[in-house]
Amino acid sequence: MSTTFIHNIQIKDGEYTKTIYTMIKEQRYAETIHVLSILLDSYSSSRQCISLLAHCYFYTQDFIAAANCYEKLVQMCPDEAIYKLYHAQSLHQACLYQDAWSVCATISNIPGLEIKTRKLQAAIKYGEEDTVSAKNYIDQCPADDIDSEINFGCLMYQEGEYEQALKKFSNALQIAGFRPHLSYNVALSYYKLKEYAASLKHIADIIEQGIREHPELSVGMTTEGIEVRSVGNTLTLHETALTEAFNLKAAIEYQLQNFEAAKEALTDMPPRSEEELDAVTLHNQALINMDTKPNEGFEKMQFLLQQNPFPPETFPNILLLYCKYQYYDLAADVLAENVHLTYKYLSPYLYEFLDALITQQTSPEEAYKKFDDLATKHTEVLRKATKRVQEARLNHDEPAVKKAVNDYEDALERYVPVLMAQAKIFWELGNYTQVEKIFKKSVEFCNEHEVWKLNVAHTVFMQENKFKDAVGFYEPIVKKKFDNILDVSAIVLANLCVSYIMTAQNSEAEQLMKRIEKEEEAISFEEQDKKLFHLCIVNLVIGTLYCAKGNYEFGISRVMKSLEPYNKKLGTDTWYYAKRCFLSLFEQLAKQLVVLNDNTLQDCIQFFEHCEVYGRDIPTVIEPSVDLQEIDPMPKAKETVTYEARYLKALFLRYQLS
Repeated sequence: MSTTFIHNIQIKDGEYTKTIYTMIKEQRYAETIHVLSILLDSYSSSRQCISLLAHCYFYTQDFIAAANCYEKLVQMCPDEAIYKLYHAQSLHQACLYQDAWSVCATISNIPGLEIKTRKLQAAIKYGEEDTVSAKNYIDQCPADDIDSEINFGCLMYQEGEYEQALKKFSNALQIAGFRPHLSYNVALSYYKLKEYAASLKHIADIIEQGIREHPELSVGMTTEGIEVRSVGNTLTLHETALTEAFNLKAAIEYQLQNFEAAKEALTDMPPRSEEELDAVTLHNQALINMDTKPNEGFEKMQFLLQQNPFPPETFPNILLLYCKYQYYDLAADVLAENVHLTYKYLSPYLYEFLDALITQQTSPEEAYKKFDDLATKHTEVLRKATKRVQEARLNHDEPAVKKAVNDYEDALERYVPVLMAQAKIFWELGNYTQVEKIFKKSVEFCNEHEVWKLNVAHTVFMQENKFKDAVGFYEPIVKKKFDNILDVSAIVLANLCVSYIMTAQNSEAEQLMKRIEKEEEAISFEEQDKKLFHLCIVNLVIGTLYCAKGNYEFGISRVMKSLEPYNKKLGTDTWYYAKRCFLSLFEQLAKQLVVLNDNTLQDCIQFFEHCEVYGRDIPTVIEPSVDLQEIDPMPKAKETVTYEARYLKALFLRYQLS
């Protein structure tokens, strides 16, 4: 909500006057607070010092400290109503809405402050999510006031009327001219309407002005690898709306699955130390870096849950992420400990979905029934949404078509996770035929959905007698990104190569592998230290396939080739899958079910020697993402590739000598 903050600073002559004035003008608030604190030790009743200190606390966003200072000023100068307004503003910013409301009640009829007080009262009710009362107070403000237009836009946004909110914000932007925060409101409305290109245009305008007018904020320096100090939470940073713009840009890139671009957007924003980060930035950092830093991500989200307020997305996201990483007990604990948040932040759909996921751990049958009930509800919603799309198209109503299509897509995005969770129950039992039946039921709605197509491809691949069908599903996924082949998941490429081989399309498999090799070589030329695993994984999967079919000579040679060069290909995961083939081979040798020629046996021993050299710092045991309990760790020396390679080498040498 838009409120008016006016801090008239009157500096009198004195020993520290010029210094303090200069520091405030330069927004060196931390230094000013230090100087004023020293002065207050000597002059504890100095009205001027307390006033300046309150101003500095407010603009460093330490609203509790600012409120305490203004409360002292109100006690010292009970007739100065402006201090009461500032006190109420500080309490509002600290989310102490009831206290702020009580202060506002004492100044609501004071001449000259009525409009400012009404705006603040509207903002307080907005913060309490009392939109009816907020609207009543906005109605009491002048209709031609630009703040009223903005505030009505905020109310419409909160009620989910994003198109109407966009009209209000856009109108205000035309009247007032470019304002970073107002432009951000427009961008946010476009984001909610899924018009990402229009949203990014307004974000670019905010960033461009911020860079041009405030180079001292060091935008983009962190991404470029330049060491920069924190710019702090200054008034300038707040006024530029750069933090909000970069967070929104990261959200858009994340929605578009451009995860590297999303990470870059967060690192491009003006640098601040972790304790200075706002709640939204902290949440987005946790979410975007969860795959690489899960422990850190969960810590940040748990911290945010203890704050008041916290981003509404925090509660559902931490529950979904616990389930994603299979920490269902932790998800259940969070639900049980925060019952008061469940009804506020979880939709009925999401609550039922999480309940079914958690139930699956103790009763798969009951969970399947819950997922089935959910799926039935979603299919009904999807059929109704499909009908609305068709009707809107028949009436040639473009706005209605757009809204109906968005509603359909939202419904589909809610349905697909339910479908996948339901199928996963049978997947874990190895019943791939039943998984395929579940997917066939949903073909009416999901046949164009990328996640659905990918999982159908995996399902038919795992049945080992439908490789031709697997090719039909995998090929479009790969061809869509053939020019950027490394953007495709390595396991998809590997499975497609295997499917080609199993359907006697070896030339297609070779062509695909050459394309992967070429792309990896190009990247390695530019970034010599970067590890790339796509071709390695493809070779590993093909090698494993031949070993599983009993052709160990060719299979093992593929596995060994896959890890060359060792300094770039040898890793925890690649070693895990490679050693399985060697253990399978040794078991067959020990049982005298296969015979290995001397050259291949010597190659295996030489391979283990290479792994000894390059595997000293590569762990073979991955630590859990979240520490659930204290377990006495194994000796670290036995958790390296070097140790396991030596052990395998000893086994093969013993076989050679036997």
